[in-house]
Amino acid sequence: MEYKLPQNFILGAATSAWQAEGWTDKNGRDNFVDMMYKAAPERWNNGIGPTIADDFYNKWSEDIDLMKKTGLSAIRISIDWSRFIDNYENATINEKGAQFYDNVIDKLNNIGIMPMICLEHWELPKVLYDKYGGYDSLKIVDLYVKYAKKVFERYNGKVKYFWTFNEPIVIPQLCFMDGFWYPYKTDTKLAMQWIYGKILANAKVVAAFKEMNITGKIGIILNPSVIYSRSELNENDKKAKEVADLFYWKSFMDPCIKGQFPKELIDLLKKENCMFEYKEEDLAIIKNNTIDILGFNYYQPMRVMGQRFKPAENMSFHPTKYFEEYDMPGKKINPYRGWEIYPKALYDAAMRIKNEYNNIEWMVTESGMGVEGEEKYKNEDGVIQDDYRIDFYKEHLVWLLKAMAEGSNCKGYMVWNWLDNISPVNSLKNRYGLVELDLKNNRKRRIKKSGYWFNKLENEKTFHYKTIDQEYK
Repeated sequence: MEYKLPQNFILGAATSAWQAEGWTDKNGRDNFVDMMYKAAPERWNNGIGPTIADDFYNKWSEDIDLMKKTGLSAIRISIDWSRFIDNYENATINEKGAQFYDNVIDKLNNIGIMPMICLEHWELPKVLYDKYGGYDSLKIVDLYVKYAKKVFERYNGKVKYFWTFNEPIVIPQLCFMDGFWYPYKTDTKLAMQWIYGKILANAKVVAAFKEMNITGKIGIILNPSVIYSRSELNENDKKAKEVADLFYWKSFMDPCIKGQFPKELIDLLKKENCMFEYKEEDLAIIKNNTIDILGFNYYQPMRVMGQRFKPAENMSFHPTKYFEEYDMPGKKINPYRGWEIYPKALYDAAMRIKNEYNNIEWMVTESGMGVEGEEKYKNEDGVIQDDYRIDFYKEHLVWLLKAMAEGSNCKGYMVWNWLDNISPVNSLKNRYGLVELDLKNNRKRRIKKSGYWFNKLENEKTFHYKTIDQEYK
């Protein structure tokens, strides 16, 4: 069956500063992820971290030419706060660092690729974390706003889409609530204080954006979990879904779009002695400064069931007190990443955004499939034949188009990633790119089959795929 995308539909890709640039000219000005890597490089696959990354800082010009060859109409980059700003307290610009971003943005515009700027993709400067803590500190919030204003001033008129944060729940959750990443803390109250601080920072930056009359739109990129319960007939399963939804969907979606935290979440946090501290005037700022557009990252659904065993009374609170993850039999998975492949969740999320969030304008800002050992799929010309990735994109686009036909206000689909890149702990074990990064050959770039397909998709705005009418019934 042939499917057609709207002519103005954005087809692009995303990347981040710390995953792409490398440490050239940073002179020890570490950000939060640099700190994570230095604390335990042995935890990262083969010890590969952000030291060189994709070496985008040095290869940016040729990389942008390659982006054009893969058909990107837009690219989301992040600015490394620790590279862009020289004096964090006064928000004075590091001109050498800023010139790099100037060059990137100017060439993107000149070559016909729309640049989008994310102000932070976990790149909180380490020196600020050491001095003040993280977003549990109002001082960090205020310094972030100062930094954001400098970015707005410099790129007003050159950039149409600004994003305050990418996946702001990840560091609070994985570093401070789950204890999975450095500094390995398991303190839900601290994690919720970080979440509150990032939501307040988002609102204050939105306010600054409006006050400065910056052209374009301001939004936030979230990765809310699309949650399914094991059974709608089981009351414990239904309760499990409700609680998981409060933490992993509503905690950011509600305040950033609706301007207020869900009452049920506040009540639960108070009950579990994990309520964040706040000021009434700050809640008013959050209420009055909601986003223009939502960025939505989606990889896999979250499935939950009621707790089978009661946690020990002396354990510190974690949301999994009320649920546990459900491993659904027969699910389709990516065997390399271990993640479920469930494209219909994108449709379900789109309908929820439409029905519960005033049909806000939004776009898919990350979607992708990480595969290990892709070199085994090379043809005689050395080109990776990643048909599995092409099919992944197609089936997600089909469900997205169904949602758009039913009124969803979705404006684009951006893949993760245009080029293979490092990620925490996984490093380069699983590859996501439209373009291969050859570590054995000085990080040489080579377009994969999916890159050529994506170029064709951008030019023709059509693709063929099976019908989904009988799927997921």
